[in-house]
Amino acid sequence: MDTRRLIAVIVLVPVLVSLALWAFAWPAARTAPRDLPLGVAGPPAAVAQLEQRLAGRGDAFEIHRYADESAAREAVEDRAVYGALVADDQGPKLLTASAAGPAVAQLLRQAVTEQTSASGTAVRVVDVVPAPAADPRGAALGASVLPLALAGIATGAVTTLLGLRGVRAAVALVGAAGLTGLVAAAIAHSWLGAVAGDWWAAAGVFGLSALAVGAGVAGSAALLGRPGLVLGGAVMMLLGNPFSAASSAPELLPRPAGAIGQWLPPGAGTSLLRSVSFFDGAAATGPALTLTWWAVLGLAAVFVGGALRRRTPDADPAPVPAPA
Repeated sequence: MDTRRLIAVIVLVPVLVSLALWAFAWPAARTAPRDLPLGVAGPPAAVAQLEQRLAGRGDAFEIHRYADESAAREAVEDRAVYGALVADDQGPKLLTASAAGPAVAQLLRQAVTEQTSASGTAVRVVDVVPAPAADPRGAALGASVLPLALAGIATGAVTTLLGLRGVRAAVALVGAAGLTGLVAAAIAHSWLGAVAGDWWAAAGVFGLSALAVGAGVAGSAALLGRPGLVLGGAVMMLLGNPFSAASSAPELLPRPAGAIGQWLPPGAGTSLLRSVSFFDGAAATGPALTLTWWAVLGLAAVFVGGALRRRTPDADPAPVPAPA
């Protein structure tokens, strides 16, 4: 038995390290635009010329046409595109939204400058929805994903290990998530200034994100036992956190990491927080539904798992035959 445990430790640790390196290092090493939504606006002839220049980057951009600068600006504010290139009499103008991701805004500036440098015309850059002055690079917002994921995993694990079931487990998960949201908003919004918008809306997003993670972990454990606890924590930590695109954008991650990240609570929570904080709730429906489904299904699994465990010891024992 000791030999088996020794071999298990020797093999398991490198496997876990390999998974962690793959999950965290692979997206970072392969960051590049892939069908990144970008708008173009202006006279048809000028727009066609801009599209031809951008086509030289392959599938880097997904081009959306708009009638004029006003429509393009509205699309940026609605999070339909990350930026827009406008052609007018004074030359090309790039509309960006650093609040949607400073890394994306910087990438657009570099890409557009490279494509238009041949014409010798300087590109004017207008930040339509700027990132907060206290966190211009989005570092604090990106760093908040891991603590929230850890808080949710810890809540789900502690609830499971303490043997809480049914209503008690649900109250523990919801209560811990609510307090986590208040604390996170106090730090990120009130103190650091990394989050703007309505304070209570930000607290609600933080709390819902923590609840989605915690309920997912606890629900998995309620149905599958200890293996479910490990599985739920691993999914949130090794997939949800590095695939969240908190410091960039889903379209900058290698496929299908960006899409997977938005299906998990950390990525959906980051997208929802950006929409609520900087874009007046634009494009908030999708991530809000994702978090809600994780929370609802996780809590439902907690109730189902608790009911199944209560029923097992209450089952009628097999009849004992009477002695002859």
